[in-house]
Amino acid sequence: MRRFADLYQALDATTSTSAKVEIMVSYFTQSSPGDAAWSVYFLSGGKVRRAVATSTLRTLACEVAGLDDWLFEECYQVVGDLAETIALVVPGDGDASDRGLAQWVEEHLWPLRDLDAAAQMAQIRAAWHQLDAQGRFLYVKLLGGGLRVGVSKLLVQRALAQVAGVDASRIAQRMMGWAESRALPSAQRYLKLIASAPGVGSDGDSGSLADDNPGDDAGQPYPFFLAHPWDGDVNALPPLDQWQVEWKYDGIRAQVVRRAGQIWIWSRGEELITERFPEVESALSLLPDGTVLDGELLAWREGHQTPLPFQRLQQRLSRKVVTRKVLSEVPVVFLAYDLLEWQGQDVRTQTQSERRQHLEQVAQQTGLRLSALIESQDWQGLTALRSSARARGVEGLMLKHRASTYGVGRRKPEGLSAMAWWKWKVDPYTVDAVLIYAQAGHGRRASLYTDYTFAVWNRPPCDEGEAQGVIEAIVRREPAQPGALQLVPFAKAYSGLSQAEIDRVDKVIRAHTLEKFGPVRSVKPTMVLELGFEGLSLSPRHKSGIAVRFPRILRIRDDKPLHEADALPALKALLAGMTDPP
Repeated sequence: MRRFADLYQALDATTSTSAKVEIMVSYFTQSSPGDAAWSVYFLSGGKVRRAVATSTLRTLACEVAGLDDWLFEECYQVVGDLAETIALVVPGDGDASDRGLAQWVEEHLWPLRDLDAAAQMAQIRAAWHQLDAQGRFLYVKLLGGGLRVGVSKLLVQRALAQVAGVDASRIAQRMMGWAESRALPSAQRYLKLIASAPGVGSDGDSGSLADDNPGDDAGQPYPFFLAHPWDGDVNALPPLDQWQVEWKYDGIRAQVVRRAGQIWIWSRGEELITERFPEVESALSLLPDGTVLDGELLAWREGHQTPLPFQRLQQRLSRKVVTRKVLSEVPVVFLAYDLLEWQGQDVRTQTQSERRQHLEQVAQQTGLRLSALIESQDWQGLTALRSSARARGVEGLMLKHRASTYGVGRRKPEGLSAMAWWKWKVDPYTVDAVLIYAQAGHGRRASLYTDYTFAVWNRPPCDEGEAQGVIEAIVRREPAQPGALQLVPFAKAYSGLSQAEIDRVDKVIRAHTLEKFGPVRSVKPTMVLELGFEGLSLSPRHKSGIAVRFPRILRIRDDKPLHEADALPALKALLAGMTDPP
């Protein structure tokens, strides 16, 4: 655990991507295969399923440290992070056992869920006693599934590629599904992950990606190829006849793997979701073995011209048991738009046009549902088609160069003429909202308030004076009166501002803090910011009655007074226009 704690601190202390890679290379080179396996798991976003409530951890920390709850709360408000607070107030001997990460996880963390409450507390108490402060911090973070490390999966793959002496694309392929909890990390899995590639000589990785078999798991998918957002002038791109154009659907990106007589369905987040979509598994049963497809899962009723809104598909994602009623109300289809493997052969190095021809042949043989190709004479006509995207239930257009191969991840194109994929989305919905709460960030931004909660009016204010009256009541801590004008929490967002803008908002928050709730501050309403979002849905869990999809900050509205911020009636009218298609 001590070495993993040192790795965490070193990664958190630098913003240099090359330095992060060097740090991980050094760590993996010196670690045992078992420790390295679990490190890859956590660095890639893997989590230990929570077995103990945070309130229980807090109570135990007070007991072990001999603190009253009010004093612990004071410490928590100063520190702003529960795991860090526990690490600081709980005494310990400093990793007296010197166990490695694998032993800590496999002997202490993972078995906790199978113990009764008393045994859990005894095990956690013993672990805290043996670890130093940094070890206790990581232990609590891992225990609660809240560990956030400042590295991307791409950087982890680059580091492992250097350790293995193979291409990073090969490591990316082998890592698919690595954080899937059904196959836990092990020394054996790690050694396979960094094994030399077939045909590798002294000059490096010369073998084809196809030389790597999927491994012992026949259902292992390929890395997803990701598109770059396009927000420039399409006339700057190569001629339209060099592009394959499709609609950009608003569903769940998925890969269907057909091998060994079975079907596996993977989400882009590398989660195995086959059991949640039995109708898709059944519909694809005619696919021959050795077939892997890339496409989109969409809620789509038979006979309808457009798919159902994304929020209907979300209803399926939250259900572990899919009833006949759910299957009837929210039927899901798989819309294929690429072929990655055919007859057991990796075809990703073929051009987009060649893969599309093969895909159409597969569809003719099996009844596979395909993403339609869009024809247009020029960019002007395509631009006009794009403007009808929302009416068609889609987000915009996909532009795929006909000569492009199927890559790994989101690689930066080399110029506008690069053989790449672009997603040309319509502009997002927007709302002008009022900042009312703030919370400190994590890592390098732990000292800044970067996570914000925004509100809208429950109805449009009659004038500036009425809105000011509400602000003054908030400052006096007066509760809102039923039926009266008030600000209603609407959305949380943390991305979109520059560092200079974050610094500016942080100063406003500190100058206008009204109350503190642990790491959260309530703020006197003084700022209006414009938020962009992809959609709305009804939600009884939210005070506004509306859930916002993918909110992000677009800009600070210095030109917008508080009383001109948006109100719920306008948002509900917008939501009404996002109903199921006829």
